[in-house]
Amino acid sequence: MKLSIVILAAGQGKRMKSDLPKVLQPLAGKPLLQHVVDCARSLGAADVHVVYGHGGERVRSTFEGQPLQWALQAEQLGTGHAVMQAMPAVPDDHLVLVLYGDVPLVRAETLRALVAKADAADGKTLALLSVMLDDPTGYGRVLRDNAGNVYRIVEQKDASKKELAVREGNSGILAAPASALKRWLSSLKNDNAQGEYYLTDIVGLAVRETYKVEAIVAPTVAEVLGVNDKVQLAELEAEYRKTRARELMLAGVTVVDPARLDVRGEVDVGKDVVLDVNVVLEGRVTIGDRARIGAGCVLRNVSVGADTVIEPLCMLVDAVIGAECNVGPFARMRPGAKLERGAHVGNFVEIKNTTLGEGSKANHLTYLGDAVIGKKVNVGAGTITCNYDGVNKWPTTIEDGAFIGSGTMLVAPITIGAGGTTGAGSTLTKSAPRGQLTLERSKQQTLSGWSRPTKATPEEKAERVQRSALPPPGEGDGQN
Repeated sequence: MKLSIVILAAGQGKRMKSDLPKVLQPLAGKPLLQHVVDCARSLGAADVHVVYGHGGERVRSTFEGQPLQWALQAEQLGTGHAVMQAMPAVPDDHLVLVLYGDVPLVRAETLRALVAKADAADGKTLALLSVMLDDPTGYGRVLRDNAGNVYRIVEQKDASKKELAVREGNSGILAAPASALKRWLSSLKNDNAQGEYYLTDIVGLAVRETYKVEAIVAPTVAEVLGVNDKVQLAELEAEYRKTRARELMLAGVTVVDPARLDVRGEVDVGKDVVLDVNVVLEGRVTIGDRARIGAGCVLRNVSVGADTVIEPLCMLVDAVIGAECNVGPFARMRPGAKLERGAHVGNFVEIKNTTLGEGSKANHLTYLGDAVIGKKVNVGAGTITCNYDGVNKWPTTIEDGAFIGSGTMLVAPITIGAGGTTGAGSTLTKSAPRGQLTLERSKQQTLSGWSRPTKATPEEKAERVQRSALPPPGEGDGQN
């Protein structure tokens, strides 16, 4: 059968004590509901329906552009009532899998096994996901007969003392043929302690129709845990960290302390990678062979080459770090930063939208923005590319083998020629020729009548950048 997935996400989450709807609370950097939606998509469903209610428009806008069908549960009348809201849009010949927007750690492998049980040849099987608990308080109990067959689920508030002693709890996750599920839902009553339409009551209705009820026990408790307050949210965050750290260690990564690693995205790793304590990996991160990531580093959408060392307490975002590089400590790589093989970036260096060429170094207290820096360049401490005039951004080019003296201000657009040297403490407003020493230090003065720059047109910018370029070798620079 084709699969339709219904995700229940209408709960208010009062115990969260937050203006943010419960299903939008963040876990590992993305909303609880997004974890469930991502898992649902991995199952190859024909369609995914989300039943929403509290904070509805905010929930929908968060997922704008994603291929989801939405069903409003205007009144919170129980889980059975919630599923009813989505069923009119589900074809009768589909199999339905019911998930929960606040149960984020359920695994696709577990759900595939559940769906396989429900997708019986005769079309007369209801499959449930249960869990064995040391303390099942708060869970509905899965009741079995002497032969081990499931015949009923009883909610905590409706259970007898004997039934409360049962350790097998109901996760609420189930799979059933759509036509049968619609029929059972239409027969639900709300004569219970909560005055709600329980989805679990369909079990008794299925048994009455001689359907086979299969209960699969979840491999781990963590994957069926829900979130009702910030304590439980933190507990699930810890479980998520543990799972991701284990995956990396099984892939060969040395994780110095699995409890102090946060993986909040997709990570590809090579051999013999080392991750020190308190490392955070977000978005898409690729780490090459033998790379080492130091303590307290944050990497977001970053590629790190083989044999590179990221020293402690660095932040790298939307950056590409080549092989055999050394970064940090206390370095910041901003979007567009690119380090070629063997480049060095030291403490308190910030790089944005800049390529640092092979073997080049910027070892201390430097800002490099909107620049192209060639090979074997040494950038002295305190150097700044003055790329922003308050309105426009301008480029800086530093050619191969240049030496930039400490405390140099490079007022862009500007080019420093190959092999050129700038004197320490210089403020350069004009391009410097190849192979020569250029310095510029003046007495302090105040210019009357000066005004701030205005927005340049593209043509004006192109003309000014062209004027800043150096002539070819041999033309006006004393070289033959």
